[in-house]
Order: sequence, then C-alpha cells, then structure tokens
Amino acid sequence: MDLNLLRVLDALLQENSVTRAAERLGTSPAAVSRMLGRLRRAVGDPLLVRAGQRMVPTPRALELRGEVGELLRGCDDLLRPGAGFAAGRLQRTFTVQATDLLLAGLAGTLTDRIHAEAPHVDVVFLPESVEGGPALRQGWLDVELGSLTHLDPEIRTQRLVTTRVVAVARSGHPLFGGPIDARRFAAADHIGISRLGKRQGPIDGALAELGLRRRTAVVVPSHTSAMVLARNTDLVTLTLEDWLTDTISALGLRTFPIPLDLDPVELGMAWHPRNSSDPGHRWFRDHVAAAVLGS
Repeated sequence: MDLNLLRVLDALLQENSVTRAAERLGTSPAAVSRMLGRLRRAVGDPLLVRAGQRMVPTPRALELRGEVGELLRGCDDLLRPGAGFAAGRLQRTFTVQATDLLLAGLAGTLTDRIHAEAPHVDVVFLPESVEGGPALRQGWLDVELGSLTHLDPEIRTQRLVTTRVVAVARSGHPLFGGPIDARRFAAADHIGISRLGKRQGPIDGALAELGLRRRTAVVVPSHTSAMVLARNTDLVTLTLEDWLTDTISALGLRTFPIPLDLDPVELGMAWHPRNSSDPGHRWFRDHVAAAVLGS
C-alpha cells in the first residue's frame, strides 16, 4: 500500500473527520474524501461512518488505529538519519590513523569518553603507514587525524586546532644557558622524525634563508622515540606546543620556541563521505573532535 495512503488513514483515524484530517495533512477535504474511498476499497470496510453530525470509526478502524500509527513511526525511524540511534547499544570497531604524538595525547581521553556511553565499542589505532593512499576511500580507515594535505578530492574534513611546532631538549641542555636565537638553535645537533628517513623539512628551509644550516644527527620514525632519545642526550627534537606537557616534564624535558618564522600547523580530522550521515560514525567523530580539543 502507498505510504501516503497510510498517512491519510492515520490522520482520519486520529481525527474522525475528513475536514480535520485534511487540515492536518495540508490538503483539501475533497482529496481526503477520495483517499478515504480508496482506503475503504483496499480494507473492505467503511472505516468511518456517519453518526448524526459527526463520523465514528468502525470496529475494524479501531483495530487499525494503533497498528497504523506504529507502522508509520517505524517507517519514519527507518528513513530519518539518526532516528532511534542509541550509543549504549552500539557494537562496532572504529579505526583511526594518527601519529604516535597525537595518539599518546588523546587515546586515553577518547576511550574513556566512548566507553562511558558505548561499552561495546572498540577503537583500533593505526600508524601513518597508509598515509597518502586510498585508505579512507577503500574503507580501511574510519578517521584520519593530523595535518591533512594528501587526501582524495571527495574526502570530508573538519579543522580541529591550530598549533605550533616547538623544540624540546633535556632540562640540563647547554642551550638553556642563554637566549636561544637561530644561530644557537642551528648549532645544536638535532633529531629528525620521519617514517621515510627524510632529513630535510620546513625548519631547514627557514634556516637556509638566514644562511644557516643544522645537523640532523639522527633520524627516528616516531616522536616517542625522539623524546626518549632527547632525554638522555644533548640532541634537540620537536613536539607540538602545549601537547603532552605532563609527559614532557616527567621525562625531564623542556620545550622552547623555535626562533624561526614557521607556519602554524593545522590539525584536522578526515573521513569518507559514505560515513557522513551514519549516526554511529557521526557520534564517534564528535567524540574524536572533543578528545582532541580537550587534550
């Protein structure tokens, strides 16, 4: 049966009046009267009959009243995005790609937030091994976090925070014995952070404009290993401003501004549009954003 016909039936059974049902539906009494004729033929029952100046439902109409209303509510829930979604009933695994630096700062907060509402939801964090590839497009990832500069054109993004890269060294490093200008910064030995073993980056370009050059004495694949290495040496590495401050202090490290004109870093979240309207995915993205902004 036509869903619109069921909506007319529901209005008629609620109002017991062709005129009031028409007003409720935003149409004419003549159109509702015609639909009532179709309904009578389909059901094999008059449904509403004249009783003096008003109309009253037949026993069959009374039987149908609750069933029709429930059926229409079920259809609306089925077709309306997010209707009926309950995080507590969600059983799902979400996959997030992020650098170890971002992961260390938000994984605990994120899982606490999620499990408080959805105890059956799991999160898998992946390294940037598939960065620059079709991971979001192919469905291998639900969310990518970080500096989003390499995405497929259809990918949706949300900007989360703007921050800066700062330098970090052990608290007793000789650099802290005086003002740290570009020359003293360049004279220190540095730790490069690159999965691909790259030794050059924006810092080297900014130093070159000043006629300076730094030595990248070691290259490691993660920020975590870089900070552990900096803890026990006079090597300088990088981190994000106001990120993992308690961890940096506990490691005996100290941050300082990089004395160069560097662009800020935009951190964002990316996902494939196939998931944009999915209520569970949207709920997860909201928690990811809140965890990043609150870390």
